[in-house]
Amino acid sequence: MTPHNGTTVAPGGREPAALVLEDGRIHRGTAFGATGTTLGEAVFTTGMSGYQETLTDPSYHRQIVVSTAPQIGNTGWNDEDGESLLDGRNGGGRIWVSGLVIRDLSRRASNHRSERTLEDEMLAQGIVGIAGVDTRAVVRHIRDLGAMKAGIFSGEDLVDDESMIATVRAQEPMAGASLAEAVSTDTAYVVEPEGRARFSVAALDLGIKTNTPRMLTARGVRVHVLPSDSTLQDVLDLDVDGVFLSNGPGDPATADAAVHLTKEVLSQGIPFFGICFGNQILGRALGLETYKMRFGHRGINIPVVEKATGRVAITSQNHGFALRAPETETWETPWGTATVTHVCANDGTVEGVALTDGSAFSVQYHPEAAAGPRDAADLFDRFVSLLDSATGDTAAHGSADSRKGSN
Repeated sequence: MTPHNGTTVAPGGREPAALVLEDGRIHRGTAFGATGTTLGEAVFTTGMSGYQETLTDPSYHRQIVVSTAPQIGNTGWNDEDGESLLDGRNGGGRIWVSGLVIRDLSRRASNHRSERTLEDEMLAQGIVGIAGVDTRAVVRHIRDLGAMKAGIFSGEDLVDDESMIATVRAQEPMAGASLAEAVSTDTAYVVEPEGRARFSVAALDLGIKTNTPRMLTARGVRVHVLPSDSTLQDVLDLDVDGVFLSNGPGDPATADAAVHLTKEVLSQGIPFFGICFGNQILGRALGLETYKMRFGHRGINIPVVEKATGRVAITSQNHGFALRAPETETWETPWGTATVTHVCANDGTVEGVALTDGSAFSVQYHPEAAAGPRDAADLFDRFVSLLDSATGDTAAHGSADSRKGSN
């Protein structure tokens, strides 16, 4: 496909649109992408780059994303950077966000990897957007009052204010929403490793991003991606060396099946690693509660402190729920002593938990990045070392460069 270097977006002739919040605040702008109505929870992301990865992250399912970066669309859209599958292939990735709110839509998509414009892709996938909004004001409002129900209305759906506000308020809240099933794969599939397969892992797909299997396969791991409703028997039938729980959308308090599976995996002594939603699931399995944050953590520059070493990693995050901190540094579980391993440097929220014997651990952030810094990529090496110890495979791990995921 010929890159759309220099593709121009028409600056005029756009229809009006409105971003409507459940508290009655309305921000006016212009429509881009598809026109119509879209509903979701209004959240903001502070990432200055990586909008394609953000839009295709399944963890954003049922959310309207407000971008703090003032201009979006300048690097276009390509078929490589999507973080979800589209019709069983990458193909640029399925867009999972409900809608997109931006200040300025770039008039030109100019990048050597660009294959079409952002608006081309939003039109093709029926995603409603609004531009020309004072996103600084929207973000300050959400920061002060919290993430809330919202809607974008354009075209014939742009009606009177009272009707739009009523539509927004009538939608289901994010608290109590069970969404992992909606974004998970319907059937299991395998991602083969680069070179010799040293280990095999069952990855429960609660909204897995495509770069996660890529990071594991680069380390010699065969990844069996399983649907969210998989059972312990499904895992045991694969005779895997470890279990991985992915990121995903929705309220972790509803994920009882995943918590039950995690408890069974721990009882089997199978090495365990979880990220984001998987961190909340492991935390619940270990006896902690979860809660909805006021506006969450969404961005690619969030500092996390590893408590044991004091090391700080700048991380990629996308979550609106968190584990409630335990009353003590460590606590007892049916599988041994557990502890909080990481906390957010900004607000002290729990960012990681583990069994102290090292057999199970998880983090609240995204070590696979995409987009984001790669400060935490060594967590995949830690998981491979855990698999190594459990299986007795002492083969060399290869060079550091060969273990880096690419996106």
